[in-house]
Amino acid sequence: MRRLLAIGFIWFCCSAAWAVLGSTLAVRGGDAWGSLASEVRALWGPPLQQAPPSAVGTETHRARTKEQRFDDRARRYYDVAREEDVTTTRNLLLDGSDVRVKLALEHRRKGLLWFPTYGVDFTGRYTFRNATAEPRAVDFSFPVTSGVIYDGFAVTGADGAPVEVAFDGGVARFSRWLAAGQFEAFTVSYRTRGTERWGYGVAGQGLGPEAGRARNLRLTVETDFAGVDFPAGTISPSAQRRTAAGWEGTWRFEQIVGTAPVGIELPRRLDPGPLAAKVTFFAPVSLLFFFFVVGILLAARRQSIHPMNYFLLACGFFAFHLLFAYTIDHLDVAPAFALAAAVSVALVVSYARLFLGWRVALREVGVAQLLYLVLFSVSFFWSGFTGLAITVGAILTLFVIMQLTGRLEWEHVLGREARERAAPPPLPAP
Repeated sequence: MRRLLAIGFIWFCCSAAWAVLGSTLAVRGGDAWGSLASEVRALWGPPLQQAPPSAVGTETHRARTKEQRFDDRARRYYDVAREEDVTTTRNLLLDGSDVRVKLALEHRRKGLLWFPTYGVDFTGRYTFRNATAEPRAVDFSFPVTSGVIYDGFAVTGADGAPVEVAFDGGVARFSRWLAAGQFEAFTVSYRTRGTERWGYGVAGQGLGPEAGRARNLRLTVETDFAGVDFPAGTISPSAQRRTAAGWEGTWRFEQIVGTAPVGIELPRRLDPGPLAAKVTFFAPVSLLFFFFVVGILLAARRQSIHPMNYFLLACGFFAFHLLFAYTIDHLDVAPAFALAAAVSVALVVSYARLFLGWRVALREVGVAQLLYLVLFSVSFFWSGFTGLAITVGAILTLFVIMQLTGRLEWEHVLGREARERAAPPPLPAP
């Protein structure tokens, strides 16, 4: 019982050390996120949300009005009739949209975090119609994001001729005179860069300029990556398919009235900092499996080791997480993981062979460390399957231990150890 209490105390102290190391990693990653994200966005642009264009028609006509005059007792005594110019405005319905977008992903690392950055090649062909019975002067507006650099921004008419635009208040503007029922088509194209996600439309407003209303809308997005995700509150594509380069999705609506935009979340790479923190926080579970398996296997071989041996074996485990935590600053995750695992296994096996021999050190201790330290930590690379992998490993461990020790007479094994501890030391030879 005293031996078990001593081993339990060693496990508890090691768990406290791992908690401190894991907290340090979590703080390093958490504190860096805000500042690093700001730096990346300053270099590559913010998450982009392209809003659709809008058009406002203005009409001025003469109107006859009457003005009433009152005396000092608030009694009306005559009316004055006069004519004046009255200006009315009306939003034009977006009659057609054919938008093509290409996204090129490139992950960039800052500190212990990876950020998904991308280049976007945008081409949108739009058609508005003056659906009134009167000719109108129409102001067209295409929203642009403040602080974003647009390369090759151009607006061309239906005939391919360039259109002069003025940038004012976060929009590109130009004007046309449209007769009753006349259509106006133009194309907007540009290249720019952003981070994390891309979207089209306005949250709470949808894909059209007025209450999300649009007709004959077609939006096609091509990516050079396959791991596409759609944020909550966005519209999923009408059709999607895998391509040789990555993925293609199409949103097609004949007439839409809605408030949800289109959104694409770019895939993230495994962040070294959060990964190392997770592996470190779960290290006590790994060590508990290791102590259990090694203790049972040694007992089955009628062997036992001192609690001090368990302590130094635990230090060899801790060396893996400590080395991994501070090499990911300078190496990619895979090389840092392989280096830390090799150093830790070498420490533990080379130490265990001194009191157990090479055969037991390699077969029992080394294999147990590979299973419950290295493979246990590898499971954290499989996002979403870590818990299942650990559960399966625990069940397989229980099965193997039960099969290996099913015929052991534990009372005899434990009784022999107690007798050996109670026996007096042999007398020295005369």
